[in-house]
Parts: sequence; structure tokens; C-alpha cells
Amino acid sequence: MRKLKEVLRLRYELGLGQRQVARSCSIGQGTVYEYLKRAQVAGVTWPLPEGWDDRQLEAALFGGTPRRVYENRKVTPDFARLYEELQRHSHLTLQLAWEEYRQAHPDGYGYSRFCELYQQWRQQLDVVLRQEHKAGEKLFVDYAGATIPLHDPQGGPVRQASIFVAVLGASNYTYAEATESQELENWIGSHLRTFEFLGGVPKLVIPDNTRTGVNRACRYEPDLNRTYHELAMHYGVAVLPARPYKPRDKAKVETGVQIVQRWIVAALRHRKFFSLAELNQAIRELLTKLNQRPFRKRPGCRASLFQELDQPALGPLPRERYEFHQWATARVNIDYHVEFDRHYYSVPYTLTGQLVELRATMTTVEIFHRGERVASHPRSRQTYQATTQAEHRPKSHQQHLAWPPSRLLHWAESVGPATAQLFAAILESRPHPEMGYRSCLGILRLGQRYANERLEAAAARAVSTGACSYRSVKSILERGLDRQPLEAPSTRPPLDHPNLRGAAYFDLAVAPRTLPSLSEKEP
Repeated sequence: MRKLKEVLRLRYELGLGQRQVARSCSIGQGTVYEYLKRAQVAGVTWPLPEGWDDRQLEAALFGGTPRRVYENRKVTPDFARLYEELQRHSHLTLQLAWEEYRQAHPDGYGYSRFCELYQQWRQQLDVVLRQEHKAGEKLFVDYAGATIPLHDPQGGPVRQASIFVAVLGASNYTYAEATESQELENWIGSHLRTFEFLGGVPKLVIPDNTRTGVNRACRYEPDLNRTYHELAMHYGVAVLPARPYKPRDKAKVETGVQIVQRWIVAALRHRKFFSLAELNQAIRELLTKLNQRPFRKRPGCRASLFQELDQPALGPLPRERYEFHQWATARVNIDYHVEFDRHYYSVPYTLTGQLVELRATMTTVEIFHRGERVASHPRSRQTYQATTQAEHRPKSHQQHLAWPPSRLLHWAESVGPATAQLFAAILESRPHPEMGYRSCLGILRLGQRYANERLEAAAARAVSTGACSYRSVKSILERGLDRQPLEAPSTRPPLDHPNLRGAAYFDLAVAPRTLPSLSEKEP
């Protein structure tokens, strides 16, 4: 930078000669002469007018920076629109943007000048707010882009384990672990183990706008996942997701992810893991070394700063560990059951067609309607089966299911042995006992119209004649046949007559026979 102010001060305020000024400012005497001549021509003396800075002084003596003459004829690219496109399209490059610019303006800038002008324009926007992190205030969490393969001992397909990373703001103390996936259960479990690793809880947790933790990303009012929100309430922390497309809001964990990938993921590239526990054990060993690695530009390490700054400022852990649970919304089916995890759970039949909320833990499933718990069931892992409570059924369904075969037979025995024998014959004659329920219930209704004595007599007649059905019993009662004495079974010997055909005749009828011809018939 030109030393214009110092030259003018030494010359006009102290009265030094040009040689002395040149020696004091470590510049050539010719340069001093040129500065003083330009100041005399421009009418600039010492002291300078109030508010003048180096740029205004330089402009007064030398004029503004002249623009290249040949550039006056070139069309300046719309760098603002180009910047927005680069933000929206991650695969767009300056090379492609320049080629499109040259297609529209063949006499435009070359590629190197195009990039130079864009970088000069972008430097005006690239202003970063330096964040001051208080001890124990913020914990930044995210998943690393790199994964670690998990091999199946039985030769199955290789799975890719995700890497969860958490970094404290003040000390950069880092936690990392591998999870089978990035689903909600693993996301919540990683937070629990992070808090336990730290031995306390921070005031704020800063996650990314991952779908696992944030239902609806918004710059101003993000909508948290309900389970994630209840985790924060249980531990007394606040969750403040980073703004969409603003990775610098969580720059700590972005840097932490790079460090974990370089010092942990890369260090394990030659090892082969067959279980998640084995992998996390290896990660924990390298994580200890990472937190104890000395800083390059400041004294101490992450572990020492954590003990000095963050650890005393963390909040205490609650007495009870958070129990993971899931929330889901379902509509009650016409059979007053709702589905969760491919199993069906009953609710009061009056809620048929209503929307309800389900809260599922590892052992229970609770169902809420308008904030009130209406049902609770043990969680079942049997797929496409139903768990039903009897009180959730309507009265008619309860009565229908309260008629097992034993109850029907017990009631029939109270009427008489013949009625019990009739019911047993009806139930045994059907492919399934439930198919005979209606016949038995119909006979029960006949008992309300006729006396039990008549019903017992009608049942005896029906059993003796083999007419074991509702219609037969009804006909016997309507015609009064139950009042007639039953005929004793005949004891006469069977008739022996040459015109009677016995069983042997039918056996012969089954065998093929040849009919006699007309010539063989008797005259």
C-alpha cells in the first residue's frame, strides 16, 4: 500500500526533506518526489480534510483504478443469478456457466477472466459471522457422509453402518458411534448415548434438518418429530435445527465430521467388522485418541478443554433414562381395531372411523383420542394378528362370542337330557360347531313360547326319529306331536320273502352285467 499519509505528514508537519522522508518511509526518493508533486497538483496539503481515508487520498492523487479499455465493450455476466443457480443445482459448474455465457455473447470474457470477476463479486457476499460459543451451551449433531461396511459371518450381503457425530461448541469435544441406519430409533439412541458419554446435557442441541428429527423444515418455525421433542423435554434441553441450506449454522459438527472421517473412518479402512458392537469398540478406542490429540495452534486438547469449560457447565442427567417410543396416527377400522407395525389393536367400538394417536414403546402400545388415553395393550410382534379386549366390543358382539358349545350344552341340560342330546347331535352334524349355533339358538327361542316340558318331549321325538334340526322341532311343537306317546321300537323279526332284495343284490348291481338278447327271453 502506498504510504501517502506518512509522506505528507513528514513533509508538511515536520518539515523533513525528501531524502529524509524517503529514508524514514523506506521508499525511493523519486517516489517521494512524485507523491509530493501529485499532492501539489491536486491541492492536497496536511492535515487532510476530516473523514478522508486512504482510498479517497489515493483517488485524489492518482484517480480511480482505470478499467481495461477492451472490457468496456464486453457484456458483464449476471453474477447474482449465477450464484442462485449454483446454490440450487449442486452439479452446476463455472465451466458450464461460462460456456452458456459465451454462447449468448461470443465476444464475452474468457474463462479465466470470467472466474476472476465472479470470485471478486462473490467476495463481497462471503462475510462470515464469528460465533462465540459459551461453555456447556450448544451440542452440534449430524451424520457423516462416509459409512463403514459390516460383513455377515454367514456370507450374507454387506451392510453399510452410518456414523453419528456430536461436537460441543466451546471445547470441540467429540463423540462418534456407528448405527445400523439413520432411522428414528437409532437417532434417539445416539442422543442418549451421547449425553451419557458427556456425563450431562447441554442447553441447546443443533441438528441438521434431517427427516428423522424434523418433520417439516422451515427457516423460521421448524416442526420437530414428536418423539424427538419428548426426548428434549425429558432431558431438559432445547432443539434448534439449523436453517435449511445453511451449513455454517452447524459449522462445528461439519468440521467434526471431517475430522472423524479422517482420523477414525480412514484409520479403520483395512479392518473387517462382523458386528456393530465390534465396530463401535474400535471407534471408541480411536475416539479417545482423537479427543486427547494436542491442538496445533493452541495449548491443550479437546479432552482438557472439555474438563475445563464444558463439563462443569453441563446440566445433570435425569434419574430415569428416556424410554424410546414412537408416535403414529391411524384411523379406526370398522372392526374397531387400528394397525401398528403390522399388528391390530382394539379400541372402544364408539371410536370407529375416528383418527387416533398411537404411542408405542418396546413393551406397550397406548392409544389416545384427543389427548385422552382410550386403550393400552402389550406390544405384540406377531404380524397380521389381533389383540382385542372384550370391553371394547359392543354388547351384541360380546353376547355372540359368549355362546361356546359348552354353554349351549349346559343350558340344554337344564331343560332335560333329551334336549342336551339334541344339541349335541346338531353340533356334531356340522363341519364346524359354530355352524350349529343358530339352530340351537332357534330352539332356545322356541322354549320361550312353549313350556320346557313340551320342548323336552319334542327333543326326545326328534332324537328318536333322527330329525335333529330346528325346523323339525318347530313342526313337532306346532302340530302337537310332542303330546303323543312315542312308539316303542319294533321287535318283530325281519320278513323273509323271495321278492325282498338284500344287500347282496346291490353288490351285484354294482358289478357289470350283460343283458339277455331278445332270442334268449322266455316266450
